[in-house]
Amino acid sequence: MADVFEKEGKPSAESNQGALADGLMQIFRPAVEELDNRVISVRKSQVELREQIDKLAQDLHRLSELQEFPIDLEPYVKKLMNSRRRVMLVNNILQNAQERLGRLHQSVTRETAKRKALLEPSEF
Repeated sequence: MADVFEKEGKPSAESNQGALADGLMQIFRPAVEELDNRVISVRKSQVELREQIDKLAQDLHRLSELQEFPIDLEPYVKKLMNSRRRVMLVNNILQNAQERLGRLHQSVTRETAKRKALLEPSEF
């Protein structure tokens, strides 16, 4: 413990940096984990929505084929396909954000580990 303090009894710069890194990790970790969980939840919902849109489009197509007097359902099918495309775009954006968040989390964890290793006295 004497290595951590300077001669005047004040914490050293390394000690301050380590404490700051630990504090930042404690502050950001819950937010990062919650955000990650919510992104996963939204992505699952997006997949379910895309599947439902596909199913509805198929049902509309079959319905239009079975009608004696064909109803033009093509505009509705096009709207569904446009919605599906937008859902997929949002899903891609969420996936990219989740990947960046994961890389950021790994980077912060790696940096924290480095700082802890520098602060801990090596034992030989």
